[in-house]
Amino acid sequence: MAQDIKLIVYPAKDLESAKAVFSSFLGAEPYADAPYYVGYKTASQEVGLDPNGQAIVSYIDVTDVKNSLQALLDAGAVIQQEIKEVAPGMVIAQVKDLNNNVLGLRGPS
Repeated sequence: MAQDIKLIVYPAKDLESAKAVFSSFLGAEPYADAPYYVGYKTASQEVGLDPNGQAIVSYIDVTDVKNSLQALLDAGAVIQQEIKEVAPGMVIAQVKDLNNNVLGLRGPS
């Protein structure tokens, strides 16, 4: 699973305030701007704001979310979020390590 982190999602209870700060911080306007998610694209990474988020989540892109998820569970992680479709043809899943860090997987459904 040697992958670069492709997406980092930050919790943002006040989405409008967070959007102003992140737009300034990243020097870009969001490519996605919805009440449930605001997304920015940089050179090689996506940064998201989630008004329902509880923790910072770093995602890697994988070709097989189910097998990658199982590998993380076998290594000692526990399910934070089961596999779910978030867009047509795209699924995500999340695990939590023993230090309560949330790690995400993103890939085709």
